[in-house]
Amino acid sequence: MSSQQPYSFFHSVEKSFDKAAQFTKWEKGLLEQIKACNSIYSMRFPVKMDDGRIEVIEAYRVQHSQHKTPCKGGIRFSNEVNQDEVMALAALMTYKCAIVNVPFGGGKGGIRINPRSFSAYELEKITRRYTSELVKKNFIGPGIDVPAPDYGTGEREMAWIVDTYQSLKPGEIDAAGCVTGKPVSQGGVRGRKEATGLGVFFGIREVCSMPEVMQRLGLTIGVEGKRVIVQGLGNVGYHSAKFFREHGSKIIAIAEYEGAIYNEAGLNEEEVFQHRKATGSILNFPGATNLAKSTDALETECDILIPAALENVINGENAPRVKAKIIGEAANGPLTPEADEVFASKGILVVPDMYLNAGGVTVSYFEWLKNLSHVRYGRMEKRFTENLNTHILDQIEGLTGKSVSDSERKFIKHGPEEVDLVHSGLEETMITATREIMEIWKANPAIPDMRTAAYVCAINKVGTSYTELGIFP
Repeated sequence: MSSQQPYSFFHSVEKSFDKAAQFTKWEKGLLEQIKACNSIYSMRFPVKMDDGRIEVIEAYRVQHSQHKTPCKGGIRFSNEVNQDEVMALAALMTYKCAIVNVPFGGGKGGIRINPRSFSAYELEKITRRYTSELVKKNFIGPGIDVPAPDYGTGEREMAWIVDTYQSLKPGEIDAAGCVTGKPVSQGGVRGRKEATGLGVFFGIREVCSMPEVMQRLGLTIGVEGKRVIVQGLGNVGYHSAKFFREHGSKIIAIAEYEGAIYNEAGLNEEEVFQHRKATGSILNFPGATNLAKSTDALETECDILIPAALENVINGENAPRVKAKIIGEAANGPLTPEADEVFASKGILVVPDMYLNAGGVTVSYFEWLKNLSHVRYGRMEKRFTENLNTHILDQIEGLTGKSVSDSERKFIKHGPEEVDLVHSGLEETMITATREIMEIWKANPAIPDMRTAAYVCAINKVGTSYTELGIFP
């Protein structure tokens, strides 16, 4: 957070928590416990660089809550990493996991480096040393704390972490479950890459299927024909755009840091992505109009706006000019608290980040379960389902004397593969979470917005966990 802001990121999370806490039944002491960060590990360690000099690396791991174990949360490599940010993100992970019924406590890690300033070998040494520091203090393990990728990290770093952990814990049979977001060959799960964008789609689609909500916003039911604007063409923005387009929405504008493009007839995210790869910019895309500033896209008229890039892009200053009916927070914290108040007063629905972008942690949970069960999803039942479906289809065709088309036959016969089961589990998770939040909001009209309703949902689940554990008899 920049120095001009009057409070820290962690403090702003606490403010949202306090706003929601008044709509819950929990005693003040228990609310204080839910809010607090349980364990904070701040470390410094030396790493020898390629040129022979030694650099002292600053790093963190925060375990916000152990009401359920293990703790879960990504590791980011960024120059902006500090203890306050890691604490805030760990707290949000606690609430996110609670809302989507993933049985983890919240955690988060960070290493204060710019990954682009280091060679691959230097990054490997930093990552492995960080992992060994976590092992020393019992801050990592399949039943203790399970990291994942975040800004500046990916499959490669997760592979280094699992390898280091396994070498320090020989013979631990569930060692692969010490981290998620791994390459598939190292125990990762299929469907992880598109998980967050697909979760964003499932969450907003469920909101758009609710007649009373759509009526209040003056929109038709369903995502078909909706005009969508996506800010950010990274992994989350790209996949969000893809799934909306494939289900009949029109992507009328895409924004990136170099600018934004607009086409009322609709854009294809893959074509835009390839154009950017070839030219270095999304601008001058054939058939589209360039917008003067990247932020102009946020203020263009549309039905659904999806900020999928940076924190705080919509604030008290530009929020009054936003014309979307629904804002789906695909990024972490794209709206400031001031923007929330503007949208609540204008009747614009904000679908909050703390559950909408939970696709990543949901699929991480599936990966962790896969690691603990030591079997790939679908391996046991795929062929059985295909054989059974083929038999049923043959019987029906024989009895009716009619046959189905080849494409229909292929669809009906299909037994679930790992990616099908992962997508199906994610769909179930997002639909259930959306309905739970909306029920809470409907039951208490004094709750000002969907974000507060989501916090109420999270606080109630964590509070129930604490009392059922008997910690507060």
